[in-house]
Amino acid sequence: MKTKIAVFASGTGSNFKALVQGDTGDGEIKLLLTDNKDAGALALAETLGIEAFYKYPGKFKTKFSVKEEQNWVDFLIKKNIQLICLAGLMRIIKGPLLEEFQGRILNIHPSLLPSFPGLDGAGQAFRYGVKIAGCTVHYVDKGTDTGPIIFQEAVQVLDTDNRDSLAARILKKEHELFSKAVKAHCSGRAVYSMVNR
Repeated sequence: MKTKIAVFASGTGSNFKALVQGDTGDGEIKLLLTDNKDAGALALAETLGIEAFYKYPGKFKTKFSVKEEQNWVDFLIKKNIQLICLAGLMRIIKGPLLEEFQGRILNIHPSLLPSFPGLDGAGQAFRYGVKIAGCTVHYVDKGTDTGPIIFQEAVQVLDTDNRDSLAARILKKEHELFSKAVKAHCSGRAVYSMVNR
């Protein structure tokens, strides 16, 4: 039986598209949720034939209101969602979503965690001057990009790189890595309680 997956995105949805078109094994992308009425991911979902919804996140800019986060949880339960993939959702998850889906929320981040957590991981790495950057898929916990790591992929920083060119090459790796991690989770090869714990 397939694992039903919801993808959360706030922007263009390139990682969402990569998940839909990638090999996720026993995982099936069933739903897109966004906190942004103008997210490009909404139109993309329609093109890809995936059910998509904007849902009000509350009055805060970087986190959910507790009431609204519970509304998201209730909606996901109604849709029989079993796994959440964060593909550019620009909000911290600490409340009802984490409680209901603990060990079942995956995030993609554009750095080799634990280095450069938070916003603009690729930009942070570039400004710091590292020679090797990359991306990470990890389980979500109460911290900011601190959850158990599933997979990482390195990206060499070229002498000709600027922040945008580096971020673009990291994004290509993200598109490959996210599907691989979802497949590992859905097959039982990656489990929250056993990864890096």
